Amino acid sequence: MAENKVDGMEDTDKKEDGVNDVSPELSIKHPLQNTWTLWYLDNDKQKSWEENQKEVTSFQTAEDFWSLYNHIKAASELRQGCDYSLFKKGIRPMWEDEVNKRGGRWLINLEKKQRASDLDNFWLEILLCLIGEAFDEYSSQVCGAVVNIRAKGDKIGLWTSDASNEQSIMKIGHKLKERLKIGRNITISYQSHKDTMAKSGSATKITYSV
Repeated sequence: MAENKVDGMEDTDKKEDGVNDVSPELSIKHPLQNTWTLWYLDNDKQKSWEENQKEVTSFQTAEDFWSLYNHIKAASELRQGCDYSLFKKGIRPMWEDEVNKRGGRWLINLEKKQRASDLDNFWLEILLCLIGEAFDEYSSQVCGAVVNIRAKGDKIGLWTSDASNEQSIMKIGHKLKERLKIGRNITISYQSHKDTMAKSGSATKITYSV
């Protein structure tokens, strides 16, 4: 896992005369390719889903990401029924958003016991994949990611914008498994938002899998 530091931001050197000398590059933040927005979904049963969905803040540098990440609760510490979402600025973490509605998500289902062992590591690695544009030429297809804290088992979804673009979806899925170090014997599945909205039971049609 990456340490919660950005390269070049640790200690400054001292001049021979004992005066601290901060080189110019240490005072410059490292811009990200996109601006990202963190959302928090509260589990307040007195409010509607949209009322519970709160826009926390946006950031556009690596340093501001770490500052935010280090000052919020870990995903594993959220209450049951709550979510974190990280999406490109301007995209809301909901199926109905114009950018999302023709897309879908790679879904990782975690057993209850994995909340203590895997959840926070997986979520952080996915965040780093997002802000670091880890999916190369297919990163433009990525909208964001959501972590759901649930009693029966937590879920992490990586959302993409076009469920019909098989090539990009499969490349993203393979990269996701590689970054999370998910073994070949474990399959993750992709579901379109259209199928998720239309499901009549507990199961949703699987469009792709890796």
